[in-house]
Amino acid sequence: MEDINVINNQVRRMKLSGIRKMFKLADETTINLGLGQPDFQPPEDVIEVYWKAMLDGNNCYGSTYGFPALRDEIAHHQSKYRSDLIGENIMITVGATQALRIALESTVDKGNEVLYPEPGFVLYAPQIRLTGAKPVPYPVHQNNDFIPSLEKLEELRTSKTKAIIVNSPGNPTGGVFAEKAVKQITEWARENDMLIISDEVYEMMVYEGNHVSFLGDYDNVISINSFSKTFAMTGWRIGFMVTQSDWIEQIGKLHYYTVACPPTPPQHAILYALKERLDFVENMTRTFKKRRDVIVSRLNDIPGIDCITPKGAFYAFPSIDLGMSSDKFALMLLEKGVLATPGNAFGPAGEGHIRFSYANSTENIHKAMDIIEEMVEGLDI
Repeated sequence: MEDINVINNQVRRMKLSGIRKMFKLADETTINLGLGQPDFQPPEDVIEVYWKAMLDGNNCYGSTYGFPALRDEIAHHQSKYRSDLIGENIMITVGATQALRIALESTVDKGNEVLYPEPGFVLYAPQIRLTGAKPVPYPVHQNNDFIPSLEKLEELRTSKTKAIIVNSPGNPTGGVFAEKAVKQITEWARENDMLIISDEVYEMMVYEGNHVSFLGDYDNVISINSFSKTFAMTGWRIGFMVTQSDWIEQIGKLHYYTVACPPTPPQHAILYALKERLDFVENMTRTFKKRRDVIVSRLNDIPGIDCITPKGAFYAFPSIDLGMSSDKFALMLLEKGVLATPGNAFGPAGEGHIRFSYANSTENIHKAMDIIEEMVEGLDI
């Protein structure tokens, strides 16, 4: 087929996610510790509500901003972080991915700079670039529990810095911001008139203590969230953002021209889930905590691997000191039948780490750790 250079240079320069590359190399026999989604099904009664919503005729376009009753219910749940939230502060989106995209496109201009965590979620830098802004990574290190240093943030800030993306609980690190860190970064952003875009999709998966949100008394915050992980419904593609009501109205313009409206039937099911099935999230999180303890213990028993205990999400992000790159280690594991993600898939600062998802059975985690242990024992290091 003739190439007439239809694809623009910005898209051509984009690289395929390192996570997707690894998935392409796996097969059905591989023990999958690379998957960034719960290995659970949504509750059956929630699925039935989804099904009934379709049967009852809820298959038409809905409000651009989302189902009003669902917006009100989300505001009720999020009011534990900021008491004055109402439905008008909420917009339902097509997953957190789309929420992040329109949040950036609506607030960041060409020539601005946006700070983002590295190692961090693979979408941050590409989505910043698509706005014409410059992505500026800030490091999150294992020796500081994967929490950013305020001194380093200040060192990276320039007159062009418009916003900072924060992520807690973190992907790929499992790092969780304590209240002190949230307050320090919030005050720093306030002093510098900076927007905070807070990725809080793992909000309900915190193992010790409670989640501390960046929603609070600082108005220049956009919180990005999703039901994908919360209710194990990654394929339903429903997320939401929380921010000032007048910002919701403005960002809603771009939301409309991007997707018209979020899908209608699943919103009915999610409203039911928020009211009736939070026990599902609690039980799933307890299961993940048990698996976390298993994988961290097993990893730390392997020479050359050092894993701190993640405080949230469902990822372990150990450092490896085995005389090879994270890419090579991940490929060796894949050849042995274990899929994990090399740390550099999350940015250059992730080199020297491997991400393991413990969204898999305890039995499979033990099998995978046995394989890794045997592989490392056979290395000439």
